[in-house]
Amino acid sequence: MKLRGWKTLILLMVLTLFLAACSGGSSETGKGSDSPTGKNPASDRGNEVVIGLSSDPQSWDPIDTFLLDWSTVATSVFEGLVERSLDLELQPGLAESWEYLDDSTLEFKLRQGVVFHNGEPFNADAVKFTFDRLLGEEGQKGPQYSNYKSIKEVEVVDEFTVKMHLQSPDPVLLTKLAGYGAVIVPPKYVQEKGDDHFNNNPVGTGPFKMTEYKRDQQFVLEKNADYWKEGLPKLDKVTFKVIPESSTRLAELQTGKIDIMKRVEVAQAATVKQSDFLELKDVGTPTVFSLRFDTAQEPMDDVRVRQAINYAIDKDAIIKEILGGFGKPISTFQSDLSFGNNPDLKPYPYDPEKAKALLAEAGVAEGTTLEVFIPGNDGNFKEITQAVSFYLEEVGIKLNINSVDGTTLISDLIPKGDAGHMYRNGWGGWTLDYDNTAYLMYHEGEQWNPTFKDEKVEELLAAQRATVDQEEREAIFMELTTLLYELAPEVNLYQAVDLYAVNKRVENFQPPHEDRMRLEEVTVK
Repeated sequence: MKLRGWKTLILLMVLTLFLAACSGGSSETGKGSDSPTGKNPASDRGNEVVIGLSSDPQSWDPIDTFLLDWSTVATSVFEGLVERSLDLELQPGLAESWEYLDDSTLEFKLRQGVVFHNGEPFNADAVKFTFDRLLGEEGQKGPQYSNYKSIKEVEVVDEFTVKMHLQSPDPVLLTKLAGYGAVIVPPKYVQEKGDDHFNNNPVGTGPFKMTEYKRDQQFVLEKNADYWKEGLPKLDKVTFKVIPESSTRLAELQTGKIDIMKRVEVAQAATVKQSDFLELKDVGTPTVFSLRFDTAQEPMDDVRVRQAINYAIDKDAIIKEILGGFGKPISTFQSDLSFGNNPDLKPYPYDPEKAKALLAEAGVAEGTTLEVFIPGNDGNFKEITQAVSFYLEEVGIKLNINSVDGTTLISDLIPKGDAGHMYRNGWGGWTLDYDNTAYLMYHEGEQWNPTFKDEKVEELLAAQRATVDQEEREAIFMELTTLLYELAPEVNLYQAVDLYAVNKRVENFQPPHEDRMRLEEVTVK
């Protein structure tokens, strides 16, 4: 049910105020909106594009990160044995073909004639070095390691053939190999220069090579003239500028200082549409957003409290009023693009009376204050959190909102369990298989799961990884999602629809479903 009468009016007033204060209604955006017409201000830039991002991943080493802004840039620098197209189809990358010799042996035939940006040859030794490093002491310090633990070792058969020997069956190994952590790195370069140098000076085999990196400012990629795909890339140069505030990114777009703006906020969409030389593009994504609970803290250790907060929030109203309909409701922490999504589960309905009853049953005093942590550069989520605060006040809970640097939240506060009673949790679901999300979110001891644990969840997570029978795995996922729905380790809010603003001088740019921009086919006019 929905809020009625005066309650509806108050909510709409709250949402309107925050839309004006936090997004496109800011003074910065407003100033730019007067001059979107006339000559295209970026028309003289030449054969290059400039892209505005919200954050810097801080390290370009693929074993160190899981951040979407890393993938936006690094997909043009690094490549893996397997890659995924913009339409999310798996296809050959640095491996021309592969074959399962048995359930625990996967053989790859490698592409010949490929060189790294530093001139080093790509071959079987580079593949072995990459996975020895990923699975070794250095890799185990990072967030990528757990995705590839099924690989026991990589054997060099000859210069362009490798075998992966598995410790156990891995039903999603190929799609993982199309992910961030499995991109191939140059052995000699990494060994001679060291990890710290590699963090800031990445070298891969991709269509562009990084020639400049100014932390928290900009990254410059230039055409890889030796790229193995004939005739690509078509651009000479791509510059990524780090612009945390969305209003500033939009102003830079309107004045021609950038060509592509990532993470356009809903309130800015109308401004983009009004421009003569800008185009708004939207794309469905596997990314989902929630407010995750720290189940080690009182009162979040009580499942009744977690369920109550789920009932207290009108997710449909948030999608409609704040996201402008650019979002889909979710029942568990995965998108409808994910294998393992449970179509029989429906999101918790909006039921404030039931929420009050559960809170009373759990002994939560009226006026209890909860701390929530969100990234300060996500204007959409600021508005969402303000709406959540309104809904929780209706059932007697106060919310203290803490805005922090996004990288700090993801890389420091969440892993250490220092992100309050609840915090924004965003997940790309890049494998399009619930295994990746469920294992890293709910398996005890994972980097982004500092506190949640449940014996039955552990049993089901292990069971789905022990078989390659997809029907069996799907049945396990149906049981797992039902259990997690009841345990409510988070408030599942929505599946994202991403908005991009693009200067019309840019051609052949397709917004990626999972942030991984493919720029080799992009041209300008």
